[in-house]
Amino acid sequence: METSLLQSARRVLLAEAQALEEASSRLNGEFDRALDLLDVPQGKVLVTGIGKSGIVAQKIAATFCSLGQPAVFLHPVEALHGDLGLYSPGDPSVVLSRSGNTAELLRLVAQLRTLKSPVIGILGAPGSALGALMDVVLDASVRAEADPLNLAPTASAVVALGLGDALAIGLTERRGFTPEDFARYHPSGQLGRNLRLTVRQVMHPLERVAVAAADDPLRKVVIEMTQRSLGAACVLDAEGRLGGLVTDGDVRRRAAAL
Repeated sequence: METSLLQSARRVLLAEAQALEEASSRLNGEFDRALDLLDVPQGKVLVTGIGKSGIVAQKIAATFCSLGQPAVFLHPVEALHGDLGLYSPGDPSVVLSRSGNTAELLRLVAQLRTLKSPVIGILGAPGSALGALMDVVLDASVRAEADPLNLAPTASAVVALGLGDALAIGLTERRGFTPEDFARYHPSGQLGRNLRLTVRQVMHPLERVAVAAADDPLRKVVIEMTQRSLGAACVLDAEGRLGGLVTDGDVRRRAAAL
C-alpha cells in the first residue's frame, strides 16, 4: 500500500511533467526569434531574475556557458547599483519572472532599453507589465503549482528552467556544437575524462612494463613483475606481438596450486 506522502510525491512529479508538456505545446515562432536575438558568438547573454526565478536564472546562465555561449547571471538589484557595467553593446538579456510584475525587474528592463539590449522574457504571465516591455516572450505560465496550496514556485520554476534549457540547446544545434566543443569546456571531472581521455594517455611505455616470453621460467616472470611494479607482465612472441598477460593474481593462484 502506498502511503499518502508517496502518493503526494507522485502527484508533484506528474503535475510538473504536465506543466512542461503544456509549455512545449505552446512553443511557436517566438522561440526562433529568441534564438535570433541570442545568437551573438562574440557577445554574452545576461540572465536575470529575483527570488526563485533568480536561482533558476543562475542555472540557465551556467548551462549557456557549458554549451559554449558566454553568459552571466545579473542580480536585478545589484544591476542598478553598478553591475550594469557588465553589458557590452548588443548583449541580449533573458528575464525570468513568475508574476511579470516584479518591481526590481521593471526598473532593470527600463535601463536595459537605454543599453540597446534585446530582451527575452520567460514569463509566467505573458500579458503582464514586463511582457509589454519584451522583444520576445516565451510563455512559462502553468495551470497550477505542484504544491497543494498552489503557492510555492514548483511547476512554474520547472517550466522556466525547461525553457531556458531549450534556448541553450537550440543555440548549440543552430551552431553545430560538437562533443569535442563540449569537452573543451569540461576539462575536469568525469565528464571531461569521458570525453577527452585517450588510451594513449593512460598507457605505460614498453620500457616500463614487465615483459616475458611464453617459455620463460615463472621465477623470471615474477622478478620482472617485481622490478616494474605494475602488477602484470606482457607475454610477447618472437615478433614482439602481445600473446597474453600474466597478472599477480595468476602467479598467486599458480603458487597455491603447487
